[in-house]
Amino acid sequence: MIPFNIPPYLGIEDEFVLQAMHQSSISGDGEFSRKCQEWFEYTFGISKALMTPSCTHALEMAALLMDIRPGDEIIMPSYTFVSTANAFVLRGAKIVFVDIRPDTMNVDEKLIEPAVTSRTKAIVPVHYGGVSCEMDYIMEIADKYGLYVVEDAAQGVMATYKERYLGTIGQMGTYSFHETKNYTSGGEGGLLSINDNRFIERAEILREKGTNRSQFFRGQIDKYSWVDLGSSYLPSELQAAYLFAELIQAEKILKKRLEIWQRYRSGLSCLETDSKIEFQKIPPGCQHNGHLFYIKVEDLTERTKMLEYLNKKGILAVFHYVPLHNSLAGKKYGYFHGVDRYTTRESERLIRLPLYYSLNIRDQEKVIDSVLQFYS
Repeated sequence: MIPFNIPPYLGIEDEFVLQAMHQSSISGDGEFSRKCQEWFEYTFGISKALMTPSCTHALEMAALLMDIRPGDEIIMPSYTFVSTANAFVLRGAKIVFVDIRPDTMNVDEKLIEPAVTSRTKAIVPVHYGGVSCEMDYIMEIADKYGLYVVEDAAQGVMATYKERYLGTIGQMGTYSFHETKNYTSGGEGGLLSINDNRFIERAEILREKGTNRSQFFRGQIDKYSWVDLGSSYLPSELQAAYLFAELIQAEKILKKRLEIWQRYRSGLSCLETDSKIEFQKIPPGCQHNGHLFYIKVEDLTERTKMLEYLNKKGILAVFHYVPLHNSLAGKKYGYFHGVDRYTTRESERLIRLPLYYSLNIRDQEKVIDSVLQFYS
């Protein structure tokens, strides 16, 4: 069976994890956590990067930092993972879903402004598949109405928009190091990027269970105490060590994934030419990171048949999100603004093909040949 995903592994993760195990403390914010954070700050130009146990936790921290309260409204696409919405629902916010663009599966930036009300607090663009939303347009709307922008860049590490890394354009950005992502911290993991200095001091407090412990360890105060809301948002040093081993080889991983992505596109281009399938579109100014490769087929019926066909061939291909506004919780905690012209329809056409760092050419050619055979 060719799996849909295998977590990236380059061979030095073991060494770094063992080093972390022999540190005086493995509970978080040790040597490897600092190295990871400094890597992002230096490489991406982030004002402050803070490791978290998951991208979900990073989103929850963002909601706390923006002081989201009951009655606030958050605009986002419905085609996303549940954590994007949950982080704000936990603070009592109402989620306002807007339609997506069929070419990128990202939020349709032109539908955001009509959804803005006096209760709107933030826009949360999701960079689907490591392809950027139209951030210039979104930031203009945010500036016009005084809104926050939190980029859900869970899938966007190393991808850029007009030469700026995703997650560094809004006031805050969030990344995921789950085992399905390009870079992993051994199963779970995340990071909050803070691009507005106003949030830095409080972010450190929230992350340390509401205490000013970080200031204490920097020698700024002689003892630390409980000063604000907070929770336990520190990952272990083992997670950070695993991740750092991959960050120092980030370009190598990126290059390999882009090669795999391009091989799929070249191998299946004849089907696109014949209008049998559609590919993910990469708008001008956007550089993706090879996070996933998907094709769009005719409809839900054809998708079901293809997935069954590939499974019989020993290939695990999958679809992706069920739009949140169609779910029980989505109807309870949010609503869809405007017409669902593309979100549901396009989500039912999408198939993700296996794509992971260790995918070899032989297995990839089998996937390509199998898709071609399905249409022959």
